[in-house]
Amino acid sequence: MASFSGQKDNWALILTTGTLPMQRHFTDDLKELNEMLLKMSSLTEVAIDASIQALKDLNVYLAQDVIAKDTFIDEMEIEIEEKVIDIIALHQPLARDLRFVTSALQINSNLERIADLAVNISQRVLELAAVKPLLKPLIDIPRLAELARGMVRKSMDAFVNHDGVLAHEVIQMESEADQLRNKIQEELTNEFMIVDGKTAPRAIPLLLIARHLERISDQATNIAESVIYLEQAIVVKHHPEKLQLP
Repeated sequence: MASFSGQKDNWALILTTGTLPMQRHFTDDLKELNEMLLKMSSLTEVAIDASIQALKDLNVYLAQDVIAKDTFIDEMEIEIEEKVIDIIALHQPLARDLRFVTSALQINSNLERIADLAVNISQRVLELAAVKPLLKPLIDIPRLAELARGMVRKSMDAFVNHDGVLAHEVIQMESEADQLRNKIQEELTNEFMIVDGKTAPRAIPLLLIARHLERISDQATNIAESVIYLEQAIVVKHHPEKLQLP
């Protein structure tokens, strides 16, 4: 049974802050989860940037660094998962708080997958460095990389700022990423590999990089869909007809 002095402390806390200790702890946990996701997002953006720079320069050391540092992102993913489980177990959140926690879990998974795709790009860089020079000057791949990176940043900005409009914008950008990927694929296949099969060792890694970048854009779209679920309580995954501006 709580002591009278403890009850007095609780009354004093309510009068000064409007919250009980458990509620304050819940708020702190949600804030910490949010900060962990932002850190995860920053690490992921660094991985994307480094993998693309490694491609432009055919920098083996930078590519290897992206691959090696992926363990930090994997560990961060586990920490966030454990934080979500703790919040659900201790606080049993409801309504918007529950949507925030479950959305955080999904976004965490999306960010980890994006980092894995940056690793995949870096692995393709190692393959290209072994058969350099590049088959052709990089034009559309950097454009696709910038688009994918921008989608990741905008989707996380939408999450941080509770911006459903920005989340919608990210989803609309996905078709542009698909078109660029298709353009790169057609060029490498029709203008190089079909004409001269010996170009395959230098063309196939570029094909895969375009695919990895397009999948990064897919993951950014998934994050944007989670933001819409969080802000509007609407599940739009696989249901584009439900998309509506807030």
